[in-house]
Amino acid sequence: MSTPPPLQIREANAHLVAVHRRAAELEARLDAAERTVRAQAERLARHDQQLRAALDELGRTKDRKPECSMDTVDATVERLREECLSRGASGIQGLARFFRRLDQDKSRSLDARELQQGLADLGLVLDMAEAEGVCRRWDRDGSGTLDLEEFLRALRPPMSQAREAVIAAAFSKLDRSGDGVVTVDDLRGVYSCHAHPKVQSGEWTEKEVLRHFLDNFDSSEKDGQVGAYRVPPAPPAPAFYPCLEPVCPQVTLAEFQDYYSGVSNSVDTDEEFVAMMTSAWQL
Repeated sequence: MSTPPPLQIREANAHLVAVHRRAAELEARLDAAERTVRAQAERLARHDQQLRAALDELGRTKDRKPECSMDTVDATVERLREECLSRGASGIQGLARFFRRLDQDKSRSLDARELQQGLADLGLVLDMAEAEGVCRRWDRDGSGTLDLEEFLRALRPPMSQAREAVIAAAFSKLDRSGDGVVTVDDLRGVYSCHAHPKVQSGEWTEKEVLRHFLDNFDSSEKDGQVGAYRVPPAPPAPAFYPCLEPVCPQVTLAEFQDYYSGVSNSVDTDEEFVAMMTSAWQL
């Protein structure tokens, strides 16, 4: 077998080198493509994880009830207070009376739905998130219900210590037994209308002030007490009670404070308010 010519050998070697070079280039490209695909796969995997996390959070957010911040709850209570006061000095008292009557089981608490429905009956609108925020704010035992008296106390317009003290002093004068309850007859026997702002302005007469004042307490709807009747201690008739003694309407300290919190809102200075109370209740 003859040896190939040198030229043919050189050409074959050059071709072989070119083939190796081309193979190296293809291998390098393949490695680069693999790295690119791997990086894209990792990015897609991260994106998939982020998408799943976002969907999970969206599901949790959808299921989670919206919560009101403390500032939102304060704003809600302020709005309710303003709406009550827009109905006159007895607006706060009317709302308090309504909710105490709504508390039929005397638990002194309301859940969010009861609060929302009760306010709706009075034309005061809260959405469920607002109602739940208010309940959480005045939930004293973790039961998910609001403490009714604490809520009503917060709803009253803020009063100075001087005003709160003179209101308490007036009630203490009436509450001779110290049991925290007085009768409307007690109010009628002591209340003086001369210093009332509307008497001073000439808008009402003293008789009108007295009638309006007593009407705030002497109501057939108040707490199921006013206008109710009790059976006398004497032995009853066999089938029914022929004689029923009317129960004298009763007023608690909380109801007294509810009323005067509305009055206080219309009196500019502590001095004027204290003077009015001192004269009205002969302190």
